[in-house]
Amino acid sequence: MTQPLLTATGLGRLVDERWLWRDLDLALAPGETLAITGGSGSGKTLLLRALGGLDPLDAGEVALDGRSQDAWPMPDYRARVRYLPQRPVTIEGSVEDGLRFAFGLRVHRGAAYSRSRALDLLGRVGRDERFLEARAASLSGGEAQLLAVVRALLLPPRVLLLDEPTASLDDATARDVEALVADWLAGTDDRAVVWTSHRDEQLARVSRRRLELGGPA
Repeated sequence: MTQPLLTATGLGRLVDERWLWRDLDLALAPGETLAITGGSGSGKTLLLRALGGLDPLDAGEVALDGRSQDAWPMPDYRARVRYLPQRPVTIEGSVEDGLRFAFGLRVHRGAAYSRSRALDLLGRVGRDERFLEARAASLSGGEAQLLAVVRALLLPPRVLLLDEPTASLDDATARDVEALVADWLAGTDDRAVVWTSHRDEQLARVSRRRLELGGPA
């Protein structure tokens, strides 16, 4: 039996003295895409952030490769389990500056930025060299999402936590992103994806299994 890549056991999160979710378990297998669903206020973003080591838990434990999240040096863990928010933050400078920036971090020492690889990924979502030269601060919400996806795939994690990653994109470009993520997932047998989306038809395309959170509709 294949060992799960990412596991969560007995997770709980309190907000204003109310449990958003409690005794929540999940096991993410290599090669799998898991959809997280639930109404507004059910805590989908908080769950993804907790899985990514960015938000505290009030109960339970997350583990990567059988090793507790707390036992990992957090920069190393976050490099392996990457959370992409719906509204990514951009840095000063060009799009290419934003792509290069992560390669200067200690956790990615030994990795080298590849402009040709960046252009290949961008070309698959309908962007060319001019996009690399654009000012990051001037990007639309959808363009910032494309930048975030490409940046993540240039420094591939083990697990991608995608929080409404195409919410600001048109349907055609959203499908391009879906294909890009699917190809990344198929590139090796030790990767997995967790995905949230307000588009039910998108979740049906990208995942075979869902975890529904309770909460107000």
